[in-house]
Amino acid sequence: MVNTFWSGRRDVVGPRPIVESRTMSEQSNPHQPSSSGPASSGAIPTPPTSPFRSDVLAGQSILVTGGGSGLGKGVAKHFAEHGATVHIWGRRESVLKEAAQEIEESAQAGGTVHFQAVDVRDPEAVDAAVEEIWAQHGPLTAAMNNAAGNFIAQTKDLSPRGFQAITDTVMKGSYNVTHAVGRRWIEQGLPGNILSTLVSWVYTGSAYVVPSAMAKSAVHAMTMSLAVEWAKYGIRLNAIAPGPIPTEFTSVVLSSNKDGQGAMTDVESVPARRVGTVEEMGNLGIFLLSGSCDYITGQTITMDGGQMLAGPSTFSALTDLDDADWVEIADKGKKAAAESKKQRNT
Repeated sequence: MVNTFWSGRRDVVGPRPIVESRTMSEQSNPHQPSSSGPASSGAIPTPPTSPFRSDVLAGQSILVTGGGSGLGKGVAKHFAEHGATVHIWGRRESVLKEAAQEIEESAQAGGTVHFQAVDVRDPEAVDAAVEEIWAQHGPLTAAMNNAAGNFIAQTKDLSPRGFQAITDTVMKGSYNVTHAVGRRWIEQGLPGNILSTLVSWVYTGSAYVVPSAMAKSAVHAMTMSLAVEWAKYGIRLNAIAPGPIPTEFTSVVLSSNKDGQGAMTDVESVPARRVGTVEEMGNLGIFLLSGSCDYITGQTITMDGGQMLAGPSTFSALTDLDDADWVEIADKGKKAAAESKKQRNT
């Protein structure tokens, strides 16, 4: 299996946002069936066995933004393990290179990986990077909007820059990628798939993560709107709204000072009493991209162990925190952001 690593232009405009560097927790026994019983609080369940052929995505060329770490890297790896050529984007070239090597080593069905350092907030950089993919590797068959950023904070304390850091990456970045890829498909008469990573907050709203809830809701609206507008071109848009899937970064910036209560990864709020796995998210992504049911379009599919239905919204339990708690939470977030910035500059 031959894999070519390459990097495109690195365009960064304006202040760097606090972008989520979602590094997955290490998981073992990837080919064992998942446990039927509830996992202990915070524990990662055994990933499920893939129900798909190892070459089910052969011939597919899939872009995954935010693919250098965490959920993006895990899903890209899952796609490559099932035969896809994956293109991963992020802002840290060294992280992307390491992720590409890891994905390449795990691919067993002819899947290959390429990477580019791209700032999805910059429409010109996005368009140039997509053009480079088309020129060097041919048209994409799918793109996954996964690049994101988030932190918990009292909305009254948010700065304009803090708000913009999240909304530019999530809302504008997702639109930039969708437009650059979709426009080429339409011009060339090609079908395609757009898949976005959302949250159940698009249905319920969520306190203390207002910029993310607003931006993700905008992508949810884009998914429904373009599903109608672009259906005649053979282009489908869907989204996945995963529940708690712990990562190194989210465990810090989306944690509370209440022994985990009200945090993103609080399994006590999940009726299934466990967190999800990236393999489960990857399996759902494969189903949506594989042609198994092309009649599905414009849908945001929630996979959260019943958390949304049990209610209330994810961070509602944090209303009892005092100002000292919020200062401590902010300090944790700043330290995590500084570490992420340090990694970008190495």
